[in-house]
This record gives sequence, C-alpha cells and structure tokens, in this order.
Amino acid sequence: MSSRPVRATALAAVALLFAAAAAGCGDGGDPMAGPTASPSPGTTGKGAAEHPALPASLTGQKLRWKKCEAPAADPVAEAPGSGWECTTLQAPLDYRKPDSGRTIGLALIRSAAAGDQQDRIGSLLFNFGGPGGSGVATLPGTASLFESLGSRYDLVSFDPRGVAGSSGVVCRGDKEMEAAAALDYTPDDPAEEKALLADARAFAAGCEDGSGDVLPHIGTESAARDLDLVREVLGDEKLNYFGFSYGTTLGGTYAHLFPENVGRTVLDAVVDPSADDLQHALNQATGFQRALENYLADCAKKGAACPVGTDPEAGAGKVAGLLDRLDSNPLPAGDGRELTETQALTGIAMTLYSKDYWKHLTQGLEEALRAGTGNVLLSMADSYNNRAPDGRYGTQSHSQRAISCADSTGRPTAAEAKKHLPDFREASPVFGEFLIWDLAGWCTDWPVLATSDTPEVGAAGAGPILVIGTTGDPATPYEGARLMADELGKGVGVHLTYDGEGHGAYMAGNACTTKTVNAYLLDGKVPEDGKTCS
Repeated sequence: MSSRPVRATALAAVALLFAAAAAGCGDGGDPMAGPTASPSPGTTGKGAAEHPALPASLTGQKLRWKKCEAPAADPVAEAPGSGWECTTLQAPLDYRKPDSGRTIGLALIRSAAAGDQQDRIGSLLFNFGGPGGSGVATLPGTASLFESLGSRYDLVSFDPRGVAGSSGVVCRGDKEMEAAAALDYTPDDPAEEKALLADARAFAAGCEDGSGDVLPHIGTESAARDLDLVREVLGDEKLNYFGFSYGTTLGGTYAHLFPENVGRTVLDAVVDPSADDLQHALNQATGFQRALENYLADCAKKGAACPVGTDPEAGAGKVAGLLDRLDSNPLPAGDGRELTETQALTGIAMTLYSKDYWKHLTQGLEEALRAGTGNVLLSMADSYNNRAPDGRYGTQSHSQRAISCADSTGRPTAAEAKKHLPDFREASPVFGEFLIWDLAGWCTDWPVLATSDTPEVGAAGAGPILVIGTTGDPATPYEGARLMADELGKGVGVHLTYDGEGHGAYMAGNACTTKTVNAYLLDGKVPEDGKTCS
C-alpha cells in the first residue's frame, strides 16, 4: 500500500486481507465445465481486431505446478502453508503484438478441489483488489473462508502483471518509503505542498527507472486478457471468478471484453465503474465519513468506555481536534517513531475496513486522547502501509500506482485539487482534505499515457453476474454496486445488498451472504435481483 493510505482510485488488498482475518474471528456464518476447445484470447470479444490471435506456444503451454515456497516478494506476507502449488504462466507482454516473442511471467497459486473429481466444477479465480495486491500471498491467508467453495473448485489466484511475482513494479527503497510516510498529506503552506508534489514526481521517476519496460503493459485491460489466457490454459470453457474491490473493475472489464466466456462470477465491494478519479475520491470521502459516523454512534452506546463520549457529533469533533493537534505536534509512538496527522488518518481508515476492528479504533483513540501516545494507531497505519516491524515495506503501493495511472487519463493537478477542496471538506470533515490532496499530482508526471478514465463493463450476452454492495463500506461505497449491476446490462448484473459494515460482504462472515454466494457458485442458483442480507 502506498504511503498515501487511502488511494482514491485504488483500494488496498492488504486492508481487505486484514478485514478478512477479523471476520474469521467473528460470529458470522460459514465462511464451467471441464476442458473443451475455445477461442483464443483476443480473437473474440471487444477489440478483437486490435488484438490478433495468440500463438499456440502461449495458448497451448503446459503448466508445471509444484509445491510452494513462501512468497518472497512481500515482507509481510504469510507462508502459504501446505496443500498449495505454484507455477508461472507466460503471457504476451503486449497483446497487440503477441508474436513478438516478448512475454511476461504470471505467478499463479492453487489448491486442488477437495471433493470427488466427478463433482468438480473447474477453477475459481480470485483477485483480492489493490490494484497491486498479491493473490499468491492473499489466497492462502484467506482460504479458510472459501472452504466450501474449495470442495468443488480448484481455488486459483495470481499476481497480476506488474505485481509481486509477475514482474512486480519497484520504484523506491525502504528509506525513501519511510521518508515519504513522514510528509504532510494535508499541506498547510507552499513548502509542504511543494514537498508533496516533488515526492510524487520522484516516485514516478523511480518507477520509470526501475520498471520502465513493464509500465506501458500493466493496465487493467491487459490483465483482463491475461485472465482469459489463464482460463484457456487451465482448460476451462468459462471463467469462474471472484473479485473483490479493484478485482470488481478487473472482472467487469473481463466481462466486457469476453462476454461469451463469462462463467459464474461474483463481484464484491464494488468500485463504481462510472466514476473518474475525482469522483472516486469524493465517493471515498463520503464512504469513510459514513463509516466513521457509524462507529461513533456505536461507541456512544458504550458510555464511559467510549473515549470520545456519548454524543456522536461531539465525538466527531474530538477526532477532528486530535488530527488538528497532530498536524503540528505528533505523539510519541515508541522506537523513536511518531504518530503524525497523516499516520493517524491512515490508522483510523484501517480500522474502518471491518466492524471487528472498531475495538482497535477505540483503543487507539483512548491511548492518543488520554495517554498521549500513538502506538495503536501507528500500528494500524503500518499494516495499511504494508510496513513490516523491521522497517521493510512491500511493493504493493508501487504496483498500485502504476496500474492506477495506466488506467487514468484524468490525472488531476494541484490547482484542480485546490478548486475542489470545499466539496471534499463538506463530504468529510475528517477525510476530505486528505483524499483530494492524495489525488493531486499522483499521475500528473506519469511516464506512460492512458487511454480512458473509466472502465467499459457493459457485457451484453454474458451470463448472470452477482454484484454485492455493503451499506457501510468505507472504501467502495454501497452506491457503486447498483451502478455496476446497471452498467453490466439488463439480465446480467444481479444486485445483492449486505446491510452491514466493512469493506466487502462475503468475508464479513454474514450467514445470508455466504449462503447466497455459495448457492450461486456451487449450484448455479441465481438470487433475485435486489435481495438484501442483514
């Protein structure tokens, strides 16, 4: 995850994994055909003329699966444990020139279906979001939540191109990441603004120096074409897919490009496909403020145990006041580190990804307001920022920026950010200013041009796609799911509401949601459009 904790255009897989771990400790419920000849990726669907057929050396490649070692690309990833196999699939670096001989290796991981082979449906591919999240690291860490699905599917995930084991983008070292984390992301004067924008330029230059050959070829459309190549090489007639957060953008893009190849597909924690970068940021300002207010209302019911009191509105003021003080007077946080305003915002945002982690927000506010130290909130910020205890950082934020900028033509400048400050402050007195400055300059000096600012997800002719929105989702606000279902097309998008908190519904452990999704993925039972689980 970036040193900028809440990316406006890209959502954190590390935060989703964190929330999933919390869900596993909660009290909720239980967590297409075989091989046939099918068209080669790029020969059907939208844009086929611009993307020639792939050579047989790619479509006919045989994967060599072997028992996995622990993922080495991510310093905070857990070892995959037993029962997992890994391999590398070769994809064209440039789908417009598939015969050039230039390829990129895509890291894959799988766990074979645990049930009888005669009941096996095929492969179920996962993308956990980001962009920039490693599926090779994330799937094993969350696999217990998908145990029922693993009875009839091979559970498969991957590192998308430009991520971790798939030619992961690398832009700067740990010392530079630590220095960037110390910047003020709500600048109060020209000097702080200059430093923030200079860091964005330096990051872009570092990405070009370290990964320049890869950068032009890692957008979401190329990743979607990779999905179809993976489908074919795995021997599946249809792509069965489970996408979370940014993974919903990837899944929607795939459905648009290859509607005839869409199998059973679930999109959870949906990114609004109609929103450009600016609107995404504003959506998140609204979502995080909503989630914070939900927390404050819940906290107020606990009386004296709530560190910000029994009046939610006054509590919001106390949180804002704490952040204002931290802007000029950081709190000590151990090991010579400090909790700054930016790190506190990051830590607060982290705890809003799951209701199970509201208790950590209470602990963090208690410590900061009453003890005058910032250990808990800084620990939350470190988790969000992909920082290991020894000071090493993962490279998810590098990949995240590269993919986000590849998909964005908008690229707001500092001047545009300032123009929209009032709207963002109104949407969220706590997160609004941070989110608009997070966007300013993020892709302005990016070395690769983009072709569009919103994904094409219309998928006329595809089978039903289950689209799930959570009413209290902070990072991908609920409204985006309905918009995705509508844009997928009539008879394609099937909208399911989870009336609850957190980023994502299935991993929250809600029995109704789990039962509905499992019935669809395992038995093909499509729920009624508009169904609500609570």
